[in-house]
Amino acid sequence: MDKKELIKKAIEARSLSYSPYSHFAVGAALLTKDGQVFVGANIENSSYPLCMCAERNAIYNAMLHGYKKSDFVMLALSADTDGPCSPCGACRQVISELFPKDGVIVMTNLKGDEQETTIGELLPYAFSEDDLK
Repeated sequence: MDKKELIKKAIEARSLSYSPYSHFAVGAALLTKDGQVFVGANIENSSYPLCMCAERNAIYNAMLHGYKKSDFVMLALSADTDGPCSPCGACRQVISELFPKDGVIVMTNLKGDEQETTIGELLPYAFSEDDLK
């Protein structure tokens, strides 16, 4: 699967969003080395801290199907934003631990804007297991 197809899957995943409070639907699609795609969408709750973002849902979805960090290749996310949609801080922290450092993250919007990055660029000073020692 190429980048354009993965972006399309992320945009399609937005339809699964439950976002009655923010009205900000986000979709994500995670590509594995063996070609599997796992999608996620943001799911809100009236108790806002209990919400879950699309990126984390996609990663957790893959992990619940037996995949691990070393299996992940590319993560695409999309929302109806002016520029490419960027992961929130909580997602950046999770991505820093559960997604390869050199894995491609494709941030997009519905207008076709896109930007490629890595988690190292998005969160250069991530809190890690080394900080717990």
